[in-house]
Amino acid sequence: MALAGLNVLLAALHECGVSAPPLTPADIEDATDEKGAYVLLVRLAGPLETRLPGTGRLELRPGWYAYCGSARGPGGLRARLRRHFRHDKNLHWHIDRLTVAADALAALPVPGGNECGLVQRLLRHPALDIAVRGFGSTDCRTCESHLLKFDGDTSRVAPRQPSELADSRKRGPDS
Repeated sequence: MALAGLNVLLAALHECGVSAPPLTPADIEDATDEKGAYVLLVRLAGPLETRLPGTGRLELRPGWYAYCGSARGPGGLRARLRRHFRHDKNLHWHIDRLTVAADALAALPVPGGNECGLVQRLLRHPALDIAVRGFGSTDCRTCESHLLKFDGDTSRVAPRQPSELADSRKRGPDS
């Protein structure tokens, strides 16, 4: 079930032009150290209730979420994604509350990309919508949220052909 949901979510992201091969915690060392943006895919097996600093209580239903973030500091995308994949960390950012509760994580790095640009592209897809207003975007003047919920409606996502899957691994995210 989790893998099927991930494949459908990846197809939706591909339709939005985000087609980098997904990275998992097992292959994080393959990530580039370039600066850029990323889409972090988070699966919650059960409901999540927690508190967010500055915004109050957070309640999320089980399912897949897409978080758009940036990696502009030392170590670039590899360092930021490695941190997201760790469970033993100080809970600093909003997304930390999800990553420590997730039963599955994957990331699509976008070297040179912009997190707000990713959010705007993904929101054009009918199967993706804002999950929580203000989440991950408290310092952003452009986006309502950087966390999107995938509704799981497979009828809204065009199936990908095997040739498309192979092609997406060759092309960059903005091709």
